[in-house]
Amino acid sequence: MRQYGLIPKLLWLTLFSIAMAYVESAVVVYLRAIYYPEGFIFPLKLITDYKITVEVFREVATIIMLLTVAHLAGRNFQERFACLMLTFGVWDIFYYVWLKILLDWPASVFDWDILFLIPLPWIGPVIAPVSISVLMIISGILLARLSDKETAFRPKLLPLLLALAGTVLVLYSFMCDTGAMLHGQMPKPYRYDLLIIGDILLLTAFLVSYMKILKISGQKVRGGEI
Repeated sequence: MRQYGLIPKLLWLTLFSIAMAYVESAVVVYLRAIYYPEGFIFPLKLITDYKITVEVFREVATIIMLLTVAHLAGRNFQERFACLMLTFGVWDIFYYVWLKILLDWPASVFDWDILFLIPLPWIGPVIAPVSISVLMIISGILLARLSDKETAFRPKLLPLLLALAGTVLVLYSFMCDTGAMLHGQMPKPYRYDLLIIGDILLLTAFLVSYMKILKISGQKVRGGEI
């Protein structure tokens, strides 16, 4: 991303994500009107006919759309990854913003939702995916700025391991009680401890690598000035 095109490109990606979030939330409005006319409250009535397969492939199509626009927007892997994180984060947050506008739901960020269906149902409070989306947006913007300055982002082994551990903890917090969802039971209390630790590990992994890159870049600039 060249400097003159960075901000417009990020704005267009943000606009795409907001519009895509509206399309997704509109589908959910229809689904809830059909399957949960009395309210979207756990334990949920399971969708057992072919429509659950349609829903799974709709989620697959959503991910493909996000990957496609990120691929088209970026010039290399780093830029594309930055674009993907930005669009995914904005899309996920505005999905709940639109649901709040259209359905007055969620009543609070602690309301539970079905977050994803692949490979198993992910369940948890709204604040969980939103917290991760905030990290994705911040990381995406910072990575885009590095790409704009032709600076490569190459994390070392330790940050990668921290990021992997954080990802595993967050995913486990979503899927550790999917049995309750599959059997129409009330889920156990959400593991906020896993979410918090996972978010901290993800943030630490990124900041350690990012700050080290900034330090190296600063040294190169000072070395060139001497």
